Amino acid sequence: MANRTVKEAKNVHGTNPQYLIEKIIRSRIYDSKYWKEKCFALTAELLVDKAMEIRFIGGVYGGNIKPTEFLCLTLKMLQIQPEKDIVVEFIKNDEFKYVRALGAFYLRLTGTSVDCYKYLEPLYNDNRKLRRQNRSGQFELVYMDDFIDELLRSDRVCDIILPRIQKRDVLEENNELEPKVSALDDDLDNVEQILKMKIKPTAAECLKKKARRDVERAKSRSREREDKKREAERQREMKEREKERAIREKEREKEVERRRKDREERRRKERELEEKQDRHKRDRRDRDREDRGRDRDRDDRYRRDRSRDRSRERDDKRRR
Repeated sequence: MANRTVKEAKNVHGTNPQYLIEKIIRSRIYDSKYWKEKCFALTAELLVDKAMEIRFIGGVYGGNIKPTEFLCLTLKMLQIQPEKDIVVEFIKNDEFKYVRALGAFYLRLTGTSVDCYKYLEPLYNDNRKLRRQNRSGQFELVYMDDFIDELLRSDRVCDIILPRIQKRDVLEENNELEPKVSALDDDLDNVEQILKMKIKPTAAECLKKKARRDVERAKSRSREREDKKREAERQREMKEREKERAIREKEREKEVERRRKDREERRRKERELEEKQDRHKRDRRDRDREDRGRDRDRDDRYRRDRSRDRSRERDDKRRR
């Protein structure tokens, strides 16, 4: 009963909300100590207190696939399905960054495409650092805006496959979203306005250089994100190649084992055939020996009978 979705919950993306997390990970969460001790009978109000205790984000780690507290609370939110206002308050929470990250991750799993862009894109301005636990159990630093960018662009975050959302261009064409406005554009507009006011050239140059540095810094961050994505893609391709190599190696071992068994079976049949032929030869020799013995006995009896007949004939002649 404790692992069932509440009766009042609605289907999300056409399925039970808890099914948005894969079955193997879901079962690991149900078996974890944190879920049994800390997440039992949690309500939407008590969930806030547990969310404020989080100190890092992440999915699963270790060889036996242990879930993080962040992932356990995400599944609990999917189970109890809190109101949208509560999730929005999670996202707007400026004091506790991990509460904001939890709300953003839950909204990305359950929200519509419009809600994801509407509530998550403003978090690009949040540059606070987050601790994330990777698959090996080690901690690494990421930025909140990088985490939000992964939620909006990647297919898998924190080892969970994210539902697909529409492209922003499509939503803008359908007039469901306003065109995106970058904060850097506002800075550049402010620089242009200051330049039009004919302030001192040195100050204008400083403002222009500052704006240029901000743009370069944003480009550098974008390049770093792209490099991280390429590196993650390369690592994923390497893992896939390793899996394929392992599969080919197992198939090769199976083929070698099959050939070895075939050779052993063939040799066994050859030995059985040789033994059968040897038994046949021995039996034939024994039969030939017995036949020769019977022939000798018959010849001996014939000679004895002939000898008796001749001796009788001689005795009869003498008596006559």
